[in-house]
This record gives sequence, structure tokens and C-alpha cells, in this order.
Amino acid sequence: QVQLVESGGGLVQAGGSLRLSCAASGRTFSRDSLGWFRQAPGKEREFVAAINWSGRTYYDDSVKGRFTISRDNGKKMVYLQMNSLKPEDTAVYYCAGDSNNYYSGGPSTVKESYDYWGQGTQVTVSS
Repeated sequence: QVQLVESGGGLVQAGGSLRLSCAASGRTFSRDSLGWFRQAPGKEREFVAAINWSGRTYYDDSVKGRFTISRDNGKKMVYLQMNSLKPEDTAVYYCAGDSNNYYSGGPSTVKESYDYWGQGTQVTVSS
């Protein structure tokens, strides 16, 4: 199994940047897809970005052009670079892994596809 721990969240002003990190431990995850999701108070957990084993990426339209997901299999790390942050980006951000996606054309954007999750890190963007 793979365990995930997120870090890098915090308070930032609108227009600022943050880089979230997700450290993995346990078995290798190089064949898994990895994603970032977020959940704002009173809302459903929603897809943000994902990357599969070959580096193919998907982004939600709300973050396209502002956020970048990347992975370093050697370091067992996943990153989410967030630029031009907006108050509506405020949420708890979760890192997740999908171990059943290897033969698909790209990473899943559906949270039910992901079988292991981190505990989350809070991101607050002030106006």
C-alpha cells in the first residue's frame, strides 16, 4: 500500500502562489495515476488536477493555466504549483493515488477511482 502526506498549504493573498507537495511512502507508485482534489466547507470534494504514469495531465477548467501538477517517481513526490490564486481556491487540498489506471489513456478525474488518499492540507486565499 502507499501512504501519502501533503504539505505546503497556508495563507496567501489573492494573486500569490503556493506549491503543495505530497510525499509517498510504501510500495513504488510509478505505475499509478496521481491526483489533487480539494474540498471547500459545505461543498463536495472536487477534482483539481491529475497526472498518469506517462506524464499525461488533466486539469479542471477552473485552474487551467494557473496550476501545474508534476511528479518525481525517484523521490516519490507529487507537486501542485498554484499561481494567480483566487479566494475561490480556498479549500483543503488532498493528494490521491489510483493504482488501477495503468492501461487507461489518461488519469481519471473521478474521485471514486482513487484508492488511497492523504490527510489534506489547508489552503486559504485572502482577498
